[in-house]
Amino acid sequence: MEFFANIPLLIALFTIGFAQFIKVPLQYIATRKVEWELLTSTGGMPSSHSGAVTALATALAIEYGFDSPYFAISAIFGIIVMFDATGIRRHAGYQATVVNQLVTDFNKFSEEMKHWPDKQAEEKRNELKELLGHQPIEVFFGGLLGVVISITFYMIFPV
Repeated sequence: MEFFANIPLLIALFTIGFAQFIKVPLQYIATRKVEWELLTSTGGMPSSHSGAVTALATALAIEYGFDSPYFAISAIFGIIVMFDATGIRRHAGYQATVVNQLVTDFNKFSEEMKHWPDKQAEEKRNELKELLGHQPIEVFFGGLLGVVISITFYMIFPV
């Protein structure tokens, strides 16, 4: 039952769920397609990773103060996560795009050179995940979401 008394953890977990959920209607607005797989996928607007780490840091700052070691740990952890989301993971997504294009080009070439009798196996191939990281604006809004959710919670339920 101690788990349910850890308000900063619960706020961070709620923020992850909320950020993942809100991706579906935002994507629908942009594309007019409902994509339920966004509930469990990486990347996209807003960044649930950024939301979670900023929600955690904000909640710890509210509960223990900006001078606490808990806030310091969560702030540094958050900076690393958000840097990774906009840097390494985003570039890995770019590389996945190039690799997927190479695979498509190779398959097109193979079809022209040979007629593969089993097209079903080719159609079932899995592509590399291209939406791994975030654009800086996605990280910004994910972080903002985390701060807003934490502050709202503590305004409604003061410590």
